[in-house]
Amino acid sequence: MSNSMAYAGDVDVEAAFHAVTSSQDTVLVDVRTRAEWTFVGTPDLRASGKDVLLVEWQGFPAGAAVPDFVETLSAELSRRGVSKAAPIYFLCRSGARSMSAAIAMTSAGHSQCYNIAHGFEGPVSPDGHRGTVAGWKAKGLPWVQG
Repeated sequence: MSNSMAYAGDVDVEAAFHAVTSSQDTVLVDVRTRAEWTFVGTPDLRASGKDVLLVEWQGFPAGAAVPDFVETLSAELSRRGVSKAAPIYFLCRSGARSMSAAIAMTSAGHSQCYNIAHGFEGPVSPDGHRGTVAGWKAKGLPWVQG
C-alpha cells in the first residue's frame, strides 16, 4: 500500500484550520514533542471553543517512536466521544511525523486521517529559518507559545 492510499491525504494548513474550526467533530492532533510545544508553540483553537490534542509521536530527546502512540490517542479520542469516522488532522513541524501518525491511525480503523503538509513551521528558508516559508506560523494562523 502506498502512502497516498494509507491515509486520507495531505491538506494545506489553511484548509486544515478551516476544517477543524468549522466542524465540531473534527480534531487537530499535534504529534510534535513536549519541547516543541513548550518552546516553539502550539496552534491556538480557543476562538472556536476547541483545543489541540497533544500526543507525541516520538519522544524527546532520544527521538525514538512512542510505542503506545496509537493506544494513547485512541483512548483520548474515545474518552472525548470522537468516532472512528470523524476527521482527524495531524500536525508536526514539517509534515513527516504527522504523515506517519495519520497512517498509523488509519491502520487502527480511523477512516479520515489527514496529514497537514508543511506542518507548524514548514521547511527551512534560504536563510536557515523555519516558520517563514510555509506552515501554520508562516500563514499567520493563531498560535500560542509557552
